[in-house]
Amino acid sequence: MGREHHTDVAVQAAVITVSTSRTEKTDLSGKILREAFENAGMAVVFQTLVPDNEEQISAAVLAALEAANCVVVTGGTGLTHDDCTIEAVTPLFEKTMDGFGELFRQKSYAQVKTAVLLSRATAGLIRGAAVFCIPGSPKAVQLAAEEIIIPEIRHILTHAGQ
Repeated sequence: MGREHHTDVAVQAAVITVSTSRTEKTDLSGKILREAFENAGMAVVFQTLVPDNEEQISAAVLAALEAANCVVVTGGTGLTHDDCTIEAVTPLFEKTMDGFGELFRQKSYAQVKTAVLLSRATAGLIRGAAVFCIPGSPKAVQLAAEEIIIPEIRHILTHAGQ
């Protein structure tokens, strides 16, 4: 099963930044994601910034799914007391993509060594759309977007029935 399962799916991306300290002006991770998708010829049809709040994160993901088939949530995936992205998003998953978190941590090891243990990056499918939860650091965002999500998103969406 290789690239023969790739179809030319139109990727409609959404970018959700979870942060209580960043603003739209200081949201470097959101900017990196938008540019990565646009440079790959994929439209960003939804972008927002929400605080570390489970209800607001879940609501943002559901709103994004109205327009997008690829949602990337950046931030709030760590272990601090206010990190709640995983708790907000994973109950919405109909299927999980365990390999995403595994591959992200494997690739991140070169940058952060054993601190990868603090990353709860994950992904899954909701209503046939791919949803990725990644850390908020610019290096992590760039790695996830350029080395994993963008190269594989059409393949994922083909299998998800998009």
